[in-house]
Amino acid sequence: MRDSRYDILFTPIQIGPVTAKNRFFQVPHCNGMGHAMPLAHAAMREVKAEGGWAVISTEECEIHPSGDVSPYVEARLWDDRDIPALALMCERVHAHGALAAVELTHNGPTASNLFSREVLIAPSHQPSKYGYPSQARAMDKCDIANYRRWHREAAIRGMRAGMDIVYVYAAHDLSLAMHFLQRRRNQRTDEYGGSLENRVRLLREVLIDTKEAVGHRCGVALRFATEELLGPEGVELSEAREIVGMLAELPDLWDVNIAAWYNDSVPSRFAPEGAQEPFIDFVKKTTSKPVVGVGRFTSPDTMVSQLRRGVLDMIGAARPSIADPFLPRKIEEGRIDDIRECIGCNLCVSGDNTITPIRCTQNPSMGEEWRKGWHPERIATKTAKDDARVLVVGGGPAGLEAARALGQRGYEVHLAESRKELGGRVSREARLPGLAEWARVRDWRLGQIRKLPQVNLYLDSAMSADDVLAFGAQHVVLATGCHWRRDGYGRSHGLGIASFRDNPRVFTPDDLMDERWPSGRVVIYDDDYFYTGSVIAEALRKRGCEVVYVTPDDTIASWSSNTLDYRHIQRRLAKLEVECVVSHSIVDYRDSTLQLEHVWNGKPQSLHCDAIVSITARLPNDALYHALREREAEWQDAGIHSIDGIGDALAPGLIAHAVYAGHRYAQELGVPREGGVPFKRHFHVGE
Repeated sequence: MRDSRYDILFTPIQIGPVTAKNRFFQVPHCNGMGHAMPLAHAAMREVKAEGGWAVISTEECEIHPSGDVSPYVEARLWDDRDIPALALMCERVHAHGALAAVELTHNGPTASNLFSREVLIAPSHQPSKYGYPSQARAMDKCDIANYRRWHREAAIRGMRAGMDIVYVYAAHDLSLAMHFLQRRRNQRTDEYGGSLENRVRLLREVLIDTKEAVGHRCGVALRFATEELLGPEGVELSEAREIVGMLAELPDLWDVNIAAWYNDSVPSRFAPEGAQEPFIDFVKKTTSKPVVGVGRFTSPDTMVSQLRRGVLDMIGAARPSIADPFLPRKIEEGRIDDIRECIGCNLCVSGDNTITPIRCTQNPSMGEEWRKGWHPERIATKTAKDDARVLVVGGGPAGLEAARALGQRGYEVHLAESRKELGGRVSREARLPGLAEWARVRDWRLGQIRKLPQVNLYLDSAMSADDVLAFGAQHVVLATGCHWRRDGYGRSHGLGIASFRDNPRVFTPDDLMDERWPSGRVVIYDDDYFYTGSVIAEALRKRGCEVVYVTPDDTIASWSSNTLDYRHIQRRLAKLEVECVVSHSIVDYRDSTLQLEHVWNGKPQSLHCDAIVSITARLPNDALYHALREREAEWQDAGIHSIDGIGDALAPGLIAHAVYAGHRYAQELGVPREGGVPFKRHFHVGE
């Protein structure tokens, strides 16, 4: 059933002493579960192996307490007691014919040691990057010998756990092996510092140590960042070419990317598919060993192009494997249209940055494989006796996912959307600058729904309470979305802003998405702190407006640091010459004069502006829900068993929250609800 154009993607490839069954490689990625939740971690990795990935990697794996990255929850191989957790992952991955890989690391001055309380170590004396305001001490020769021993011992533990590939990690500014390469971190004057050859010495030694320790049974991979985009202070492409030349044949596999993480996993708003090619395409020309790289690959044609043009030997993926763990299998089975493509929103990254289990906007089962027993492709069918009809009101992300998953379960579903297009906020936001790929949330679900004859869609169909009661559905789910407030109420204004009410100069994001645009000098008032303000600033600049960005927060779009947008947003706004005014809240807005107040010292400031776009808080569109609740006495006569609100109609949140809510509703409909916590948890008793 596979298209012959994609045959090359399914040819085996040798990695040292082991063989990968195809060219799909899930590169190491964080997940917020790690050593603390081994059952959940193993289940998540297993689903990817089931989905056809030939290699399944851990996240970074700490090798010693002096490289503790708490509070972040990663993998660990500090001693033999850590082996069983990773052995569980290996067992699950091997069950589906995939190889397991572990990414060993010691984070040096980018560790925290907040848990271990060990003194940080580094190539030279320097401030720590994370954790307390403290410093890392310079490593002496004994420390270097110890580090090599720790790495070797961890490699052996990884092999004992069942790992098939062991990584040496020199990327993302997160490992000692990379820190010794960097001029800004390595100011040594001995044989480990100074010249490039000296700075590469430790990386070479660790590679040799690892091959001697486990190379007879495990492939040894080198994850290497070829460019940091920091100029002479960082690893530069010119140096990287020399480093690859020096070490070309030493590892069994090269895994190449750019650093830091915010440049490697760039949100789709700032980088297209395959954006890393100019930084890594030289590696395969330098070595005879296999090369894997990433680029948020979702198109099989792009993947084939990478292989045929000699850019890569294996298609690396983190985010695309999260959005669709079954991506390889769908290509192999000729089901290209079924691929759930990554949208590059980086909500998955926020799990690691908020120290919580991984989540995905496209794939609501991500992180729930063990906790709730959810699977990205399978869902329990309804019972044969359950012939209930379900009415879904609202065709946004929550409504579409509920309708799709209910249809997959076998329910007769009717979805009524008041607008003339489906997608709700996804369709509206996807028309804003840089967010076009977010429409994949709508498009994938519509593609799946069209294959389900039991799901019926009705556009331009506003529903009243009378309509719902007369429809004849046993279950009603209201996914009617939300709208942005116009009164200034939000985090910083618990009573709103009086002068915003009924002010024709005050706009909301909904106005702009409805093509009602302000002109002239426009102030964006951002009390939301995520992506919306910066996207709207960009849209206004493209329309010729002069833009002033005002926020009560101490920085622009602060929550976007969790999704790696933050630095890119700052650069984009600077390039667009958007004036930014932080730590100021609005006091009043009359005519064209805006009165501000500094949030810390109370100092007033006046600005001239022709209009304001208020981005503060949202309200659910819940009038229909409350109207139906008030008529609950009529439900039985109408044959209605339940009415529920989901997604933004219940409590506005991220698109991922809406998709999750729709999926959860579908999973739980008709399933008896038990008391207690509605998901499994890890409990650690004793040692």
